[in-house]
Amino acid sequence: MNVAPPGWPREVRPPDTPDWETTAASWLLDLCPADYRRYAGLRRHVVVLARFAVLHVDAGLAACRRGLSEARADLGQVAEPAVVDAAIQTFQLEEARLLAARRAVGLVEEALRGRRYVARL
Repeated sequence: MNVAPPGWPREVRPPDTPDWETTAASWLLDLCPADYRRYAGLRRHVVVLARFAVLHVDAGLAACRRGLSEARADLGQVAEPAVVDAAIQTFQLEEARLLAARRAVGLVEEALRGRRYVARL
């Protein structure tokens, strides 16, 4: 039985179902910068694309966390407090989105490397 664990992306079919790697590649490319589509090697080797996507999401998380930690000091003298608060809220929303993406891309990468998931009762 093909099982997708919690956090598996809706856009990607479960491992070992027909065309699951094709759906994985499409989803992974959507996570990455548009320029990644130019690289044939990434499209041909989905597990390599997954590694690139993991690193890209990790970098986004790091940037988001840095933005959160520095927002008041960086923006406090150039923007009103309400604007700074809105920027912080945006960073928090983006961090939550990226955390979910990081879990999903990690699961897809593991599946592409051969890990399979079993339904538990």
